[in-house]
Amino acid sequence: MNKVILCGRLTRDPDVRYSQGDTATAIARYTLAVDRRFSRRDQQDAQTADFIGIVAFGKAGEFAEKYLRKGTKVIVTGRIQTGSYTNKDGVKVYTTDVVAEDQEFAESKNSAGSNGGNYAADAPSMSSNSAPAPSAPEDGFMNIPDGIDEELPFN
Repeated sequence: MNKVILCGRLTRDPDVRYSQGDTATAIARYTLAVDRRFSRRDQQDAQTADFIGIVAFGKAGEFAEKYLRKGTKVIVTGRIQTGSYTNKDGVKVYTTDVVAEDQEFAESKNSAGSNGGNYAADAPSMSSNSAPAPSAPEDGFMNIPDGIDEELPFN
């Protein structure tokens, strides 16, 4: 099985190109900075993130072009794909990319603003209803109204 799940921030805006032919297909390339879970204590200046190349084709590429920007935190699900080519100097270059099958926002627009993320103004809403979300108290939990115990489906 070849399955990858990554959570990180875009290091730059996606580079989008379209294939030639009868039906042009979007091909978006971007790099995700994915924090490492643990860092080595003996290496103070050691790299604490991995920079992983992502390629999105078709509708996924169009989504990346329209909504993803530098600093956006996303969750990418996909597969690893390796390849090789010979560059103009005659040297064989080996590549490893993640081919995106699914891309999701990993934080709200409000969180993105305070953490350096930058969503497009017309990005789709994460909620299907138009009612404003109830505000949460400082502890992050929603208040449950009194007398609701009788309506719960479990005891």
